[in-house]
Order: sequence, then C-alpha cells, then structure tokens
Amino acid sequence: MVAPQAADPAPSPAHSTNGTHATPAAPAPAPAPYGNGAPQPYADPSRPGANAPAPYGDGSQSAPPPYGYGSQPSAPSHADGPHPVVPSHSDAPHPLAPLHSDAAHPVAPPYSGGSHPAAPPYASGSQPISPPAAHPYPDGPQPPAPVHPDASRPGAPAAPYADSSQPPFADAPQGASPAPRDPWRSYDPWSASGSLQQNGAGVDDMARRRKRGMKILVLGAVVIALVSGGVGGAVGAYLERNGGVGEVELPQAGGGTTGRAPDSVAGIAASALPSVVTLHVSGSDAQGTGTGFVLDKRGHILTNNHVVEPAGEDGEITVTFSGGETADASLVGRDSGYDLAVVKVSGVDGLKPLPLGNSDDVRVGDPVVAIGAPFDLANTVTSGIISAKERPITAGGDGGDRSDVSYVDALQTDAPINPGNSGGPLVDANARVIGINSAIRSAGSGSESDGGQAGSIGLGFAIPINQGKRVAEELINTGKATHPVIGVTLDMDYSGDGARVGDDSDGTVKKGGPADRAGIRAGDVITEVDGQRVHSGDELIVKVRAHRPGDRLELTLRRGGGEQKVTLTLGSSDGG
Repeated sequence: MVAPQAADPAPSPAHSTNGTHATPAAPAPAPAPYGNGAPQPYADPSRPGANAPAPYGDGSQSAPPPYGYGSQPSAPSHADGPHPVVPSHSDAPHPLAPLHSDAAHPVAPPYSGGSHPAAPPYASGSQPISPPAAHPYPDGPQPPAPVHPDASRPGAPAAPYADSSQPPFADAPQGASPAPRDPWRSYDPWSASGSLQQNGAGVDDMARRRKRGMKILVLGAVVIALVSGGVGGAVGAYLERNGGVGEVELPQAGGGTTGRAPDSVAGIAASALPSVVTLHVSGSDAQGTGTGFVLDKRGHILTNNHVVEPAGEDGEITVTFSGGETADASLVGRDSGYDLAVVKVSGVDGLKPLPLGNSDDVRVGDPVVAIGAPFDLANTVTSGIISAKERPITAGGDGGDRSDVSYVDALQTDAPINPGNSGGPLVDANARVIGINSAIRSAGSGSESDGGQAGSIGLGFAIPINQGKRVAEELINTGKATHPVIGVTLDMDYSGDGARVGDDSDGTVKKGGPADRAGIRAGDVITEVDGQRVHSGDELIVKVRAHRPGDRLELTLRRGGGEQKVTLTLGSSDGG
C-alpha cells in the first residue's frame, strides 16, 4: 500500500542523545482511529493518498500507525548519538514519499516519550490491545497497490525509528518479560503471499483442478488401453504362431464327407481316371509321351496318330494305367488325316471302358474336364468349358507333301491342354467322352499338335467323338479309315475368299466323281457348304471330312460373276 503523504511539510521532531525523546509541545488528544462517529480522515479527496486513513491525528495531518495497513515503520534510533532522519527521495512532496521525510512533521512520533495521549501499546508492559474490527476504509476506495519507497532498494523496508539510539520500546521497564507478539506487528505488506499472485497466472479453483484431473484420467486410460492392446496383440500373435506354451498340437477340422457329387470335377475325375492310360513310345529316331483311353474290355485304346508315330514299324509302345500297372501295346491302325490311332494291350484283366457321348449335342459353355499326362505328369485333371464348336483346324504337314496334314472340325475348349495331353479324353459332366484332345494354339504360332513344347494359353482343340468313333471302328475292323470326298483337286495357293477348283489342265475334276455328276467345273469357287461359309481350301476339306461317305451336301459356288447351288453325294477313299 502507498503511505499517505503529509499535507504540509514540517520539521520532524528532534531526538535526544541520551536515549530519550523530546516531548512535543501542546499535544492534542488523539481521536479514536476507527471509532463510531470519529471524524473521517483526509476529508479532502483531491489530495494524493486521500484514500488512506490517518489513524492518530485530527483527520487533517497525521503519520500512519507504526504497523498499520501497508505503512512503513520509522527508522530505529541509536543510543550513541543523534542519527539523521531517513531522507526521502526528494525534498518536495511525492505521492510515493517514505513515512518520514526531511520535512518537519507536526505530529510527534507515537513512542517518542510516552507523554502522548495515545500511549504505545507496550509502554507499560500491558497486554496488547487488539485492533478494532471495523474496516479501515469504510467510505473511501481501496488503497492502491503497495510501492516500495526506495526504487533503488527493492524489498528493504525503512527503519522503524529515526533515532538509532532509542530501542523499540524505550519506556518499557527493564527486565520485564517480553509481551506476546502482536500478529499485526509481524505483518509485512511487501512479503510474498501464497494466495496473492502477480505473475499473470490464474489461481487454481476447484473446477479447474477437477477438469485437469479428468484430463489426466482420460490420458492415463488411453495410454493404458494402447499398452494393453499392444501387449495383448503381441501375446496373441505369439500364441497363434507357437500354439501356446508347452507341447504344440495343431487344430484340425473334424472328419467331413468323403463322397463327391457325380457331376462335380472330383466326381467326374474319380469316374474317368481308371479308364485313362499314359503311353510311352520309343523308336529308332524319336520318342514321346501321350495319353489314351480304354474303348472296350478287349484292350483297344484310342489315341492320336502323332503320339504313336515315333514308334514307326518296329518301335515300342508301353501303356501305364492309372493304378500304376504297365503293359506292352501293339499298333492296330492309324490315320494321319484324322490324327487318330488305335493300340491294343493283351493279358490285362479288369479293364474299364470309358463311355462315349454325342458330340453333336454339345453346346458352347458346357462344362468339360480334360484328363492326361502333360509333360509326363500322369493322371492330371483340368477343367473348363466348351469355347466354340466346328472350329476348322489343321495340324501336322511336316512331310512337305501335305500327306500327313490333319483336318479337324474341332471342339474348342479353355481347359488347359499341354504337351502330353494328346489322345486323352475330353469328358462332359456325366463323365462321357465328347472329344479327343489333339491340338493347342500357342502364343506366336498357328494351330499345332501338342507334341511340341508350347504351353497352354487356354486355346485347346479336340476331335469330336462322333468322328473319332467312326474312325476307331474302321481302324479296329479293317486297320484303316475311309475319307469322304467330292472328287476335285483344289488350288491351295488361291488367296481369294472361298475354295477354288483347279484348272482342267491339272485334271482337277475327277470324271464320274461326285463333283462331276453335280456339274462342278474347273475354276469354280465354292463359298458355302450346307449354308456355312468357307474361306479357304483347308476349310472346305475340314467341312467335308466332318461327314461320312454317302452323306449329301449342298454347295454354293461362284462362277463368271454369278452364284449357283449344287447338291452332291460324298464318295469314299481309303485313308493314308
């Protein structure tokens, strides 16, 4: 608090050198500082420090009490001689002047000689008088914040007595017992207080503490949850990998049904595998591996011509059954034009023929299963669908004179077929044979038999079983197969659309043959067979060989810029 400034500077009372104070002249009685009806101190509010009371005066000019509210005590005196009074910061009145300035003060100090009407509280050794409870500033504003009297010495309070020779309680009898300390005397307005803060920080209240506590609890819960989750995850992962502690015992599902639906891939494979065999062929110049299937209980097995071709006339053919039994086989007959061959095993009991289906009833999208020994991996099962029908393909032709070229009106499938699948069965959902796997198309190559080493790209071709059945029967019964013919020689170098009949100079139309009787002439271009377009000589041969000798065909041909239709009956020729 700011000490009240004296209204008019006056000389301070002198102090004696013998330890006693000079008595002030004509002292006036001191009014009760806080009594009822007492005159209000500092009635003039315009004066600096007017809001501070004058506890011991007439209300106009008085010094503050020695240990009053925020006042500074006077400097102590010394017994060995006069001591100068503590100087103020300036000779002129200042709002923040110390309690005792160099100007004379009209009122005597409260404890100068004990003759003042207001005796010091401990002059006679009496008990301390408690200060009145009334508020020191009943009608005035609150005093300003305390300011240190000497800015150059922060925290150093002024001496309580001007004369250093006088002890604090000079009038008290010597040897008197010390009186109890007055709590009002020990009050230090400049000391730090735990409840007062001037650092700009807010004082904690119960709501803020509770909110901080809640934040700490939530943060702690989150940390505990994260740590618990990490530990639990690590323990769970360890237990899952190691099966817990102790001996490891892996879980296993209970026994399920061992049966499979007959039309499932597993059911089809279980039914067809006992009838499928693997062929190993070796000759003087070559060897190879392929697949075949049992046609009857007499030991006839159907396969591809290019599978048995390496054996030649005196090579060896070995048959291995699905159960691992092996037997030697002999060649019954083969036909390069249809790429089919029949071999026979003898002395083998318990043969299970594979039932034959009807390839004319097959529809695009029907499920199929291919069985064989790709790359000599016996009993391999793959599945797919019928991708297309009546796909004209040619295979072989390695001889150069096209006598070994195969013409097949094939079934196309996306069931994986690879080298070694040749001659194996393509079966339907009822485990009936609908085709003989014969050729594949590989990336960067044309149609070829799977005797090469190209892999599957989902384009496999099978000879329709209807055609295979007829050829197999002929090979078993006669040792050779017949081909249906129309009796013409085709110009295989023709690059236009359709199949062109050669010139007369080449003898392209056989006299008395089916084409001659139908009125076909040299140079005619055949464009359709039974309403299906043909674009080349190979396609015409495939369409014709898809029929039996004696079947009737309707051909559409182009002659001299016009078109006409002719009908003919297919002839027969022995297969080579």
